[in-house]
Amino acid sequence: MKITDRQKKKFLKSLKQARIEAGLTQSEVAEQIGASQSFISKIESGSISLEVEIFLKLYQLYEKPAVYFFSAFSRK
Repeated sequence: MKITDRQKKKFLKSLKQARIEAGLTQSEVAEQIGASQSFISKIESGSISLEVEIFLKLYQLYEKPAVYFFSAFSRK
């Protein structure tokens, strides 16, 4: 199954929105997961791929249900 550009953009938007709703800056997130601010920026912009391990760290940090992120891939 191919991931469409629309799905990817929606997923990345939800990732950024979750950070904002958590009241965190990119720098604060980077510090908490042991990365650089530019790394977080590149993930949110889609210029680098998001590894599962990093996603799981963000998922725990943002405290959102999985459906919050994966609704981009629903067949509706």
